[in-house]
Amino acid sequence: MTARHEEIADELRRAIDREEYTVGSRLPSESELATHYGVSRGTVRQAVATLTSEGLIGSRQGARRVVLASRRSQSFEELRSFAQWARAMGREATGHVVTQEYRPATHEDAVRLQLPIGTRVLHVLRLRGLDGDPVLLERTVYADWISPAVESIEPDCPSVTQRLYDDTGLVFAYGEHIIDAVASGAQDAELLRVRRTSPLLRVRRVTTTREGRPVEWSDDRYRPDAVSFSVRNSIGSNALTRKSAE
Repeated sequence: MTARHEEIADELRRAIDREEYTVGSRLPSESELATHYGVSRGTVRQAVATLTSEGLIGSRQGARRVVLASRRSQSFEELRSFAQWARAMGREATGHVVTQEYRPATHEDAVRLQLPIGTRVLHVLRLRGLDGDPVLLERTVYADWISPAVESIEPDCPSVTQRLYDDTGLVFAYGEHIIDAVASGAQDAELLRVRRTSPLLRVRRVTTTREGRPVEWSDDRYRPDAVSFSVRNSIGSNALTRKSAE
């Protein structure tokens, strides 16, 4: 049986996701929440502590809690797959391979994947969705050593990351992300159901194993109405680096 404080924490998560409490706003006081849910302040305190540990709200002695993020945002503090992020929001991730073919590694492929130019690598164009609504195009190039495992995965697999872990034990441990905006071309517009030249949020990423061996590099393009990204930093730790446009 689910504990009452866990039920309240889940209700608060959903309220934050629905933007009943927007990022930057304050939650009601413990006494107000206790009255609203018909529970003790101690039960509310447990629910709030859960959301604080998840990074959704901030807590300071003597002050009301402030909403820091919603689960619609993808944080770069942790390396999550698209499917894992969708599940965290209570949404269903879908995937469909549009095209898949082997090609000789270009200079860019070789640099990003640390392979000789001309190495046979697997290029995959995959359309991802939330509850069936297309939100992301992934153009991914897989290193030669993992390509056969990727090729054998069914085209509509919702989580390639999870399947590779299940089949091979591969763990995607580190990622570098470069974020910018691009205009959608004809193919992007058709697959994502947006107008041509509509702005898309682009994330170029390289993902490696724990040992630093590159697994894949990808050009991911999101519909901006479907997702945002968050980077939490502090005076002692800053995961965000500003770079000039390339």
